[in-house]
Amino acid sequence: MSARIGGADRILTEDEVRQFVTDQLGGLDLDGRSVCVLVPDGTRVCPLPLLVGAVHGALHGRVSRLTVLIALGTHAPMNDEALAVHLGYAGRELGEIYPGTTVLNHEWWLPETFAHLGTVPSARLEELSEGRMSGDVEVLLNRAVVDHDVALVVGPVLPHEVVGMSGGNKYFFPGVAGQRIIDVSHWLGALITSAEIIGTTDLTPVRALINDGAALIPADTYALCVVTAEPAGLHSVSFGDCISSWESAAEISAATHVTYLDAPVRRVLSLIPAMYDEIWTGAKGFYKVEPVVADGGEVILYAPHITEIATSHPQIHEIGYHCRDYFVKQWDTFSGIHWGVLAHSTHLRGAGTYDAATGEERLRVNVTLATGIPEEVCRSVNLGYRDPGTIDVAAFEADPDTLVVPRAGEVLFRLH
Repeated sequence: MSARIGGADRILTEDEVRQFVTDQLGGLDLDGRSVCVLVPDGTRVCPLPLLVGAVHGALHGRVSRLTVLIALGTHAPMNDEALAVHLGYAGRELGEIYPGTTVLNHEWWLPETFAHLGTVPSARLEELSEGRMSGDVEVLLNRAVVDHDVALVVGPVLPHEVVGMSGGNKYFFPGVAGQRIIDVSHWLGALITSAEIIGTTDLTPVRALINDGAALIPADTYALCVVTAEPAGLHSVSFGDCISSWESAAEISAATHVTYLDAPVRRVLSLIPAMYDEIWTGAKGFYKVEPVVADGGEVILYAPHITEIATSHPQIHEIGYHCRDYFVKQWDTFSGIHWGVLAHSTHLRGAGTYDAATGEERLRVNVTLATGIPEEVCRSVNLGYRDPGTIDVAAFEADPDTLVVPRAGEVLFRLH
């Protein structure tokens, strides 16, 4: 069961948030126990200093050990300066603001990071994927979670291209997980397709898979699932086990983070915020608008600050961006590529078809980068190019055929 404060029709005060967190954590038997707090990295908007401060205030002096673990997934690590800003102690020492606390990046690139929890058997994967996939799924998790008595997820719930709605157990898988379950979960989502799964509040096959992985965690697990409100507030905070608290928050997110249009649009100009510093994350500006773009339409990702496709995932330069069937119908060629990279590729290229006999790929929507990435690089990965210096946002806003999306990447657009 979960408890919730707030709702879609209001914004919580900071005092309300602090009191709720204090009350909920005060009701748990945590005295003398160690707690690992999992939080998002800088690619998620969330008043993290408020939330982590409230958690710290409720736990410091009670627990034997307190660790904050940044759930990077396979994103780039956050440096000390970025962590200080992210957690709200910029210009100070960590111990001044959060005494007795350790902060760790999820070092997904190091084998010694992980503990082996068990396996999701092939039969279960076949069931969840409706026969699309098979094979045992090794469940590896950051050993910091395993080495604590309690794991507490603290983070936002938003429409998500792989799992339907982010948050909850997703902070374990893929947040601090090993490569295999990341690859399998993301490719499963890609096979279903982003357009089909994004924003779904039901138990999607991918959500079911990560819940199975989370059931193997030896620590007690809880979640503070929040729903953000512009510019930096919260509509709601839900607390409880990682499934019921996620369900509670997903209900509010569906009511606040989905915008419905009456008709498709020919063009979308997605204004990508600075928190996305590569196409690997900035591609969310496409995922969230694909459902409302007309056949043959265009999405322009406008991000002059982005100069890289994906520094941590060079394989994307080998394969480029293509629709799902391009890879499925040439599986012998592409099966050795990290499936998470394949998934990212299909998510950004969107719906399409591939004729294996002729080698012809037909894509429903054109994707154009107006970024700091050179034209030849864009073309080499099968994306369009536009000089960002030619983008006149006001002119696009005046164009009835164009939808301009500020701070693209969090709000999902759908058709009625």
